[in-house]
Amino acid sequence: MSIIEVKQLTKVFGHDTGRALPLLEQGWSKEKIAQEVKLTVGVNKAEFSIEEGEIFVIMGLSGSGKSTLVRLLNRLIEPTAGQVLFKGKDVVKMNAEQLRQFRRKNIGMVFQKFALFPHRTVLANAEYGLEVQGVEKETRTRRAMEALELVGLKGWENSRPDELSGGMQQRVGLARGLANDPDILLMDEAFSALDPLIRKDMQQELLELQSRVKKTIVFITHDLDEALRIGDRIALMKDGVIVQIGTPEEILIQPANKYVERFVEDVDLSKVLTASHVMRKPELVRPERGPRVALQLMRDSGVSSLYVVDKETKLQGVITAEDALLALKENKTILDVLRREIPRVTPDTLLNDLFELMSETHLPVAVVDESDRLKGIVIKGAVLSALAGNAVPEGGAN
Repeated sequence: MSIIEVKQLTKVFGHDTGRALPLLEQGWSKEKIAQEVKLTVGVNKAEFSIEEGEIFVIMGLSGSGKSTLVRLLNRLIEPTAGQVLFKGKDVVKMNAEQLRQFRRKNIGMVFQKFALFPHRTVLANAEYGLEVQGVEKETRTRRAMEALELVGLKGWENSRPDELSGGMQQRVGLARGLANDPDILLMDEAFSALDPLIRKDMQQELLELQSRVKKTIVFITHDLDEALRIGDRIALMKDGVIVQIGTPEEILIQPANKYVERFVEDVDLSKVLTASHVMRKPELVRPERGPRVALQLMRDSGVSSLYVVDKETKLQGVITAEDALLALKENKTILDVLRREIPRVTPDTLLNDLFELMSETHLPVAVVDESDRLKGIVIKGAVLSALAGNAVPEGGAN
């Protein structure tokens, strides 16, 4: 279910901005409007929806309109035209009191440089939003402490902002946003002030937060690696226009145009694509079918091994042609000669984490779910093909 729907959302800066709207309808570019009528197009007819529990990343280069767009969502910047629907209610049409309540209870924001109160402790800063809402002291202190622990500031709650590094101050701002427990959290370059190691830790904390409480997050960044790491979907902007919306994999593998191609050309695919993208359907056999049937299936399929599963497709092991021949010769069953120690990974395992595993075995890597049900297998050729930018080989699993 969509928690936010954005329809034809437009922002033009300057005098008498309505003059730009028919020009945009005629297809005038941001550059032409700036030259001809001296108006600046910040966002041009943006359309998208955001699902509950989703991390939706808006990214682009400086001046692309991403920060303007996120501020239109809570009307820190007033739209020139368009709609922002929050659970069906148009934020653009809210009066002053409705907008105030919307900002307090439904939507929070963490800025790149979050202004802290210098006279307040870290804890008092983190609980400030709850204090404004009138939440009683014990509850707001507990929630603020939980948020501070989440961002790694437990033990600093009695410190003042000037005792913290810049990165730690930014984490206080994040804790304040999390403590309010809004439906939607807007994060504008929230981690850009942190050093690389802490930044990665914070990205992981954000992903863990989403998995626990299904927080809906709109995250602004200019860092493609960050977008690919945390985003469920990414909206890529250029000159105020959203040029493509898709999952990280769709953005990388199916770029909408040359601009997106150039934007993502230097990305290390092995750190983005997972086993689920390259796995193919395995040839299966149930143990009760016997070694003679297993050999026949291998001949028919042109393979030298079969994956053995039970009635619920839980992986039992693998049997090779040599194993099946041995079982026939010695009058044994498939279970007697089954190789149970085989490499296995989950569907979300990154290709980068498969390299060492694949170098240590001559068998394909089995892809299993949390219940050990076999979902597919990964062969070396499929990995190399995907890293070369090609599609999954024919016969690959979806």
